[in-house]
Amino acid sequence: MSPLNLDDFTDLIERPDGGTRRDAEERRARLTVPPGALGRLDELGEWLSAAQGKVPVRPVERPRVVLFAGDHKVAELGVSARPAGGAAALVRQVVEGGSASAILAARLGVPVRVVDMSLDCDPGELPAEVAGHRVRRSSGRIDIEDALTIEEAEAAFRAGMAVADEEADSGTDLVVLGDVSVGGTTAAATLIAALCGTDASVVTGRGGAPIDDLAWMRKCAAVRDALRRARPVLGDQLALLATVGGADLAAATGFLLQCAVRRTPVILDGVVSAACALVGQRVAFRAPDWWLAGQASGEPAQAKALDRMAMEPLLDQGVTVGEGAGALLALPLVQAAAALAGQLPEAPAAETAGSGAGESTEAPAAETTEPAEAAASEARASDAPGSPEAEAAGAGE
Repeated sequence: MSPLNLDDFTDLIERPDGGTRRDAEERRARLTVPPGALGRLDELGEWLSAAQGKVPVRPVERPRVVLFAGDHKVAELGVSARPAGGAAALVRQVVEGGSASAILAARLGVPVRVVDMSLDCDPGELPAEVAGHRVRRSSGRIDIEDALTIEEAEAAFRAGMAVADEEADSGTDLVVLGDVSVGGTTAAATLIAALCGTDASVVTGRGGAPIDDLAWMRKCAAVRDALRRARPVLGDQLALLATVGGADLAAATGFLLQCAVRRTPVILDGVVSAACALVGQRVAFRAPDWWLAGQASGEPAQAKALDRMAMEPLLDQGVTVGEGAGALLALPLVQAAAALAGQLPEAPAAETAGSGAGESTEAPAAETTEPAEAAASEARASDAPGSPEAEAAGAGE
């Protein structure tokens, strides 16, 4: 296997087709619904056209939820309302259909795929299709040690790439990306603070299960200490993921970048997917053009990352549960944009031509009235007192 060179993504990733987007904009101007009347749905439809390279845009028919799962030992510090090592129980809820994201996905008819990267449990406790890509058991405590070795980080990154290829090859036309983790928001906040040059207190939020003030202070301290360890490796994104990320975050970053290579659009969920996207932007600056921010979770680190990438969330519902639930809420909006852009009829050509024809039929009529107006003017002038014609008529009398 050849060494992983992240610089290759800069050459491999192209922007969505600009020519197709212009064609989509021109078609939109011809639709029966006035331009601008559909608000942001117009922009979404044009973005999808460019991503697909098709005008009119195809409907989004085979979306899929992909969740990367992992535990983080930093949770042992009491930075989460959930117990350290508790992500495996959350995964079981998703698999069994009892989680928020599983219920939403079932309601929308979207399949869910969970990928275990570093859960703190025996892999035999999970379905084989879930545990097949595991790199290690729980990522390291990032305030005092690396989350992963560089070899583990590369393995996780490649696993994410492989999952992206599997989804593209199976016909998935849009991905909803989320995470299932305990301690993951602490690692995400550290990555975002490091890449944005921000203090720990600015990016530290309350997490998926809201924490009290004392837990927030512990979390802020953990981010601060991890941030000190992150700064020396800022120039190497793989080393950054190994130092203060985790197996699930490294896999999600590789997944996002490979989705951009494969021209597969992605809806981002919360702060963890936003952190991975920010790392991906550092790797390949054109990659974010393939991603949408599904929702604003209220986490300050997510807001910081989305602002840095110039992304505006589709929804603002403050959903912090994770598991892709917030992004799933945005999926019907994207599907509606595709349906409207692809199925609204164009205005009949006769209407457009008719307005021009009306103008052309009025012009000759105006021209024919000009001689009559001139004759009338001359007649009025001849009748005017003192005119030569009037004097001649008087002399005749």
